[in-house]
Amino acid sequence: MDKRTVTCEFLGTLLLVFFAVGSAVLAGEYIGTLGIALAFGFTLLALAYALGPVSGCHVNPAVTLGMLVAGRINVRTAVEYWVAQLLGAIAGAALLFLVAKQVPGLRTSGAFGTNGYGSRSAVGINTGGAFVVEVVLTFLLVFVVLSVTHKVAVFGFDGLPIGLALAAIHLVGIPLTGTSVNPARSLGPALFAGGAALSQLWLFIVAPLIGGALAALVHQVTHPPTAARHGGLRVDDRADRTVGAADDPEAERPQAT
Repeated sequence: MDKRTVTCEFLGTLLLVFFAVGSAVLAGEYIGTLGIALAFGFTLLALAYALGPVSGCHVNPAVTLGMLVAGRINVRTAVEYWVAQLLGAIAGAALLFLVAKQVPGLRTSGAFGTNGYGSRSAVGINTGGAFVVEVVLTFLLVFVVLSVTHKVAVFGFDGLPIGLALAAIHLVGIPLTGTSVNPARSLGPALFAGGAALSQLWLFIVAPLIGGALAALVHQVTHPPTAARHGGLRVDDRADRTVGAADDPEAERPQAT
């Protein structure tokens, strides 16, 4: 197990939940949908620059599944990332819950930045509609991540389109489901909100994972591995190792996407 990458995924997911979900819980009535969407996008953008070169800054089990289906990481690494992300989300939600309890009159039961459909949706979207929305929105996020990266890590301006995509996704999704596109982000707050947030949680785990897997499959069709050569090397050879491969001190660390 690479402790650095796992730690980055834990820390990144913790910070994403605390700051991004926190913007909805603590400041939603002041910043509105646009502010919340930008908080998610800006937080992910900052984390991509800070953690991307180390772990790829997935901070999202759906993104990790997309990377796995695309063949960029192995099963062991994916499982390690998933565990770190889920624990990070729970820790971030716990920290946010602690802060929220210090605000007089702030309601956390049944709400707390969780996702929902039916009576828990701002527009009353039904179960089927919520499922389709989460699949499509997650598809966009994971497709963008796979398209702007070559292997696992995130370098240079790679984080910019990822952050912008997440912000746009939230602008569309917040009135519908509250926008999950991230099973870990949904799990953490739901554990502290309880009630209907937990009973509806299954959708915000299953749908994003399906969207992430579909994005990886479609990406393989639209962006097949190139055989073009530059100086005798394939374009993809500049990032030839995947996270989780056998450690070789002489090998170059996988370059980001």
